[in-house]
Amino acid sequence: MSRALVVLRPEPGNARTAAAIEAGGHVAIRLPLFAVVPLAWQPPDPRDYDALLLTSANAVRHGGPGLDRLRALPVLAVGAATEAAARAAGFRVVATGAGGIDALPDARGRLLHLGARERMTQADLPAIAVYAAEPLPVAPATLAALAGQVALLHSARAARAFAALPLDRAGVRVAALSAAVAAAAGAGWERVAHAARPDDATLVALARTLTD
Repeated sequence: MSRALVVLRPEPGNARTAAAIEAGGHVAIRLPLFAVVPLAWQPPDPRDYDALLLTSANAVRHGGPGLDRLRALPVLAVGAATEAAARAAGFRVVATGAGGIDALPDARGRLLHLGARERMTQADLPAIAVYAAEPLPVAPATLAALAGQVALLHSARAARAFAALPLDRAGVRVAALSAAVAAAAGAGWERVAHAARPDDATLVALARTLTD
């Protein structure tokens, strides 16, 4: 019997990933481990910065009215989804990287990072938390349904949270977004593989290969 694919990322990404899985003929179990919520924050004077650094589309989705004061600043975006969200919100994206901040060709100057409370950048880069990912409970009945399935891990934090669940790891296979995410999941799983490219489509394709 083919294994189901367990999607652990928060909404709205959870629904998109699950839909892609189901479009390919596989069963998706939707189990977000976190809920993304906005935080109260005050925008600084945009004249103090040369550009905004956005590492997640959630910074745009949950940034609220404070973003209006910073809209004239150009944006350096990490990931295609972040770029698309920034452009849709009226920002001017001048560079996009697929592999983190280091992949951005213009990541220099006076940058301001808008991101998650749990994931700020290096200490020497000014950063403001505009959203947070709050843990969600997992019911015992749901835990039982995860036995023998394939889990998709989109982040190191999700990997650590999944690894903390009382599961029989020997029967669960893991598809991770990157080698670092796979490492965060720890050992003892039936099988662990990581995507060749850190994007959702590649991860879903990898997870499908682990279903049989």
